[in-house]
Parts: sequence; structure tokens; C-alpha cells
Amino acid sequence: MAEEIPGNTLSQAAAADDCKIRNGAKEIDIFRDTWIRYLGYANEVGEAFRSIVPVTVVRLSYVVAGSYVIGDSIEKGSRANEIQWKDKPERNRKIFHAVTDCLIWQGLASVAIPGFTINRLCALSLFILRKSTSLPLNARKWTTTAIGLSAIPFIIKPIDRSVDYMMDHTLRRLHESTDDEKKLMHHER
Repeated sequence: MAEEIPGNTLSQAAAADDCKIRNGAKEIDIFRDTWIRYLGYANEVGEAFRSIVPVTVVRLSYVVAGSYVIGDSIEKGSRANEIQWKDKPERNRKIFHAVTDCLIWQGLASVAIPGFTINRLCALSLFILRKSTSLPLNARKWTTTAIGLSAIPFIIKPIDRSVDYMMDHTLRRLHESTDDEKKLMHHER
């Protein structure tokens, strides 16, 4: 809660507190540093449950993760807009770079690659369980779901680092980034 400042309303104090957080040492990115980050993992959870739930639920998990990606990208564009650039064309270019960098990074690292990875891991697990055990179908499906869910924490950092590496050696070479702009990019977390 914001500290109450004499003569200020609570909303003014909250705005001042927000300003301190964004401009001070305790900068908080709500899409990376809060519980909202977990919305980016919704599709991995959906893929883990694919063998148990209707496909509509899996698709909905992608809508949640995609909304997270779009929200984070818009927020990065807003942050880029707050930086003082030398002129309007540069400002527009830097906003575009911030939004597209975030959109591509999040699309790959939070949705496409982990969704595919968990999907294939679960499909392979179900196949192996069917061929090598006599477990009932329901037990095989729940085992597959448990395998998919337990894999999520282990795939996150390698995928993030791989996407950082790929973008650092391809798309991010197309434009030079200032220190302010690098703060918006995922490889500077």
C-alpha cells in the first residue's frame, strides 16, 4: 500500500509510489515479476491435460497464454513510449522494436515452443505407456498428465535461453539497442 503523504490523496500517493517503483531501484514488471507471469504457462498446463479434458479447454489455455503475450507486448510498447527519444520517428521505431521483440520472444518462449514440447512429451509418454504397460487407459492418461505437468519447470529456462540466443543472433542484430531499450527486452532480465 502507498505511504500516505500529507496533503495528497491516496491515489496521488499511489501514483507517486508507482513512479518510485518504475524509476527507482525496485522496478517491477507486472508481466515478469508477479503472479501474472504464470498466465504465460497456461498453454503448457492445457497441453499436459490434453488427454483428459475436451480440446476446447486446451484451446482456451492458448487464448489465456496468447492474451498474456499481447498484454506484455503492449506494456513494453507503453514503457518504450515513456522514454525520451531524440525525435518522433525514432520514438515510433523504438516502440515498434519493443513491441515486436516482446511479441516474438513471448510467442516463441511462452507459447509455441513449450506448448509443442509438452504436447510431444505427453504424446510420447502415452504411446510408451500403452505399448509397455497394462495400466488401464484412465491411469495412463493421468500418468501422462503428471509427466507433462512435472516437466514444465524443467523446460522453462532452457527454452528461454535458447530463444534469447536465437533472437540475439538474428532479429536483435537488425537494430542497435540503447541501454533504456535493453531494459525492455527479455534477454536483460
